[in-house]
Amino acid sequence: MSGMYEDSIRVDTVADAFAIEGKLLFWEPYGNGHINDTFLLTYELPLGEKKRYILQRLNLVVFKRPDELMKNVVSVTEYLRQMIIRQGGDPDRETLRVIKTREGGNYFQDRCGNCFRVFSFIEDSICLQQVENKDDFYACGAAFGNFQRMLADYPVADLYETIPDFHNTPSRFRDFQKAVEADLLGRAAAVQAEIDFALEREKETSELTDLIKEGKLPLRVTHNDTKLDNILFDKESKKALCIIDLDTVMPGSSLYDFGDSIRFGASTGAEDEKDLSKVELDLSLFEAFTRGYLDGSGGSLTQKEIEMLPMGAKLMTYECGIRFLADYLQGDVYFKIQREDHNLDRARTQFKLVAEMEEKWAQMNDIVRKYK
Repeated sequence: MSGMYEDSIRVDTVADAFAIEGKLLFWEPYGNGHINDTFLLTYELPLGEKKRYILQRLNLVVFKRPDELMKNVVSVTEYLRQMIIRQGGDPDRETLRVIKTREGGNYFQDRCGNCFRVFSFIEDSICLQQVENKDDFYACGAAFGNFQRMLADYPVADLYETIPDFHNTPSRFRDFQKAVEADLLGRAAAVQAEIDFALEREKETSELTDLIKEGKLPLRVTHNDTKLDNILFDKESKKALCIIDLDTVMPGSSLYDFGDSIRFGASTGAEDEKDLSKVELDLSLFEAFTRGYLDGSGGSLTQKEIEMLPMGAKLMTYECGIRFLADYLQGDVYFKIQREDHNLDRARTQFKLVAEMEEKWAQMNDIVRKYK
């Protein structure tokens, strides 16, 4: 069995707090996540068969209210399990299952204040790290669209907002303005072109939030981190199985999820690409995801939501850009960096994508109308 955890916490002792049948054989670090610490646990059951689980320590710097976060995760996954059963699916493969503690809790808190949770491991599944072709991105869109469809009638008012104002673009813009005005490290003068680009688009920042306030866009259960690697695919069939990483599930707009996927997956360049000539909006990928998202959502989206899909893509890309730029101006305190000017490079790629969307705005809207 592996030994001590990095800060002298015994993983086997933590695992023993959960209602897991069998004997823990061994554990090992698992996955490439940057937020929570994740381990794969292997147990031996009484008749000799093996069963695996995922143990995670929550990052309490990012997620300051673990009780609310876990209530969201448990409530949504239990709702999904019932939906999947009614539809004749396999709830043990098509959604996460939270393992309770021996006392019936959603998570375990140790004497040092660390919070842990356990999920059943979904066997014979894989994650795809990047979009290789249009079929991959269609499958991604269909999976997140289906997530919207299954949760369309979920009582969204019952969800907690785990990160307040996460996709409140006007609020993000105000934070950006404060970072520009403070200019803590004297970096603003050298990036005035990027600052001007952001400031020139201030009027658009409230388009989605205003429509939500006016009741013209519905509040829905949103995932808020709709990247390809947050979907599990069946190892053999490559069919999308299950949406994972539900820590940012909270009330929001379906356009947030759509836009975040386009921002990340329909770009021809990496998020931190230095050579902006390599960064374009690939309309064929935009079309593949749009078709998948609308197919997966199965008519659960309103006409206004569908009409505003391009704006969702643009605003989520713009919002991410101003967050990167604000962090750069503040000294790179939020997003981890691996090199000098890393967050500035990230901001520039997002602004290049925004400019690309503005140039291809008519084509984006034509594609949405094509599948409407």
